[in-house]
Amino acid sequence: MNEIETRMQAALDQARQALAGITSAADLEECRIRFMGRKGEITALLKSMGAVPAEERPQVGRTANRVKAELEEAFAAAEASLGQAEVATATLDVTLPGRLRQVGRSHPVAQTMDDAVAIFRRMGFVVADGPDLETVYHNFDALNTPADHPSRDVADTFYLPDGRCLRTQTSPVQIRVMESQPPPVRIVCPGRCYRCDTPDATHSMNFHQIEGLYVDRRVSLADLKGVLAEFAREMLGPEVKLRFRPHFFPFTEPSIEYDFSCILCGGKGCGVCKHSGWLEISGAGMVDPAVFTAVGYDPEVWTGYAFGMGIERIAMIRHAIQDIRLLYENDRRFLAQF
Repeated sequence: MNEIETRMQAALDQARQALAGITSAADLEECRIRFMGRKGEITALLKSMGAVPAEERPQVGRTANRVKAELEEAFAAAEASLGQAEVATATLDVTLPGRLRQVGRSHPVAQTMDDAVAIFRRMGFVVADGPDLETVYHNFDALNTPADHPSRDVADTFYLPDGRCLRTQTSPVQIRVMESQPPPVRIVCPGRCYRCDTPDATHSMNFHQIEGLYVDRRVSLADLKGVLAEFAREMLGPEVKLRFRPHFFPFTEPSIEYDFSCILCGGKGCGVCKHSGWLEISGAGMVDPAVFTAVGYDPEVWTGYAFGMGIERIAMIRHAIQDIRLLYENDRRFLAQF
């Protein structure tokens, strides 16, 4: 055995003996520096390998690797043993006062989302979910959105380099569900959406929606009105009224926008409803036959309605919140009210 090999083995034995008597983290670190530090014994021996004859270097190198590995293993075992010993000898002072842990609260957006889902579940809807990162086909093409529609523009939609986009609505979930199963379909799709909006009192670049879809034979606009009216009464109170207005959406025909009567002034007119007595909620309508064709449903057999609404919008109406940014500033004084 080469002299360096002999000295390495001796240093390893000495290190093991020293580790056997370690009783503290400080002693362990001192031992580590002695043998494996920049000026440690093992480090010095490794640096002296340049003087070993060429024909002996392979054997000496193998010995050096073995000694270094066994030494690292010994230090790891000593450290683990020391940690267990410290835990075992730790004392519990039962005279110390208990630590009070604050109970968390559900965020007003989460509360509103849960309440909306519960209402629609009671009406027979099933919750469906989908990815936030969507294909252009599911987010626009399958929803009958024209190629020149403003919503496709980079000023309105967040695109990724690979051509996908952050969903601008939860409607793509409806497309995915219809592609995966035959009618009838009765789902609600709650989730986060993204648009290139300038943040202000009523707009945010990320927000939450809940959308609904019902597909079956002989579904009518009257069915849609009944569902929305029941939702409004359960969410905002029995006195709430519903109003439909004609509108246009690429994926529904006919399309409508719907308003709830203002719960703050009882429909008499106030600053929140801009003295109109009505609060604009969102859009709805009968599913366009082109959407059914895209997912493989026969529009001559099946009819359906779709609707959507912003969760933040409902939360702001329920709690008379004037600025949507309050919901995302994480001010504990504000959130503690809910």
